[in-house]
Amino acid sequence: MTRNLFVACVLSIACAGVVSAQETYSSTGHHTQAQLKQLVRQAHTPEQYKALAAGYESQQKDFLQQADEEKQEWARRSQNVVASAAKYPRPVDSARYLYEYYMYKASEAGKLSAKYSLLAAPASPVKEQ
Repeated sequence: MTRNLFVACVLSIACAGVVSAQETYSSTGHHTQAQLKQLVRQAHTPEQYKALAAGYESQQKDFLQQADEEKQEWARRSQNVVASAAKYPRPVDSARYLYEYYMYKASEAGKLSAKYSLLAAPASPVKEQ
């Protein structure tokens, strides 16, 4: 019985810490993928669309930063390429594939950010002729 009580206490403390960390992460402008999906389902107001656009813009910046780091790693690894003795995938290939992946994800996040920025913008009045 004491063992079960101890486990329950530890789990409740751990859950409280996770929730606190997620709230801190969200309040800084960063959203997890699950939070963004939930916002997409619930978004109906310009403020919600602005939050979505900011979330995807933040993701885009993160992916671009990761892509830059992988590009530097790709350049470093491509200095030591031995074509005849290398097995596939070579370390240089892994760095290149990661770079391409991060650039693709940054492009996707940029498109989504632009989409939700347009939805957040007030509708322009239509000119009557």
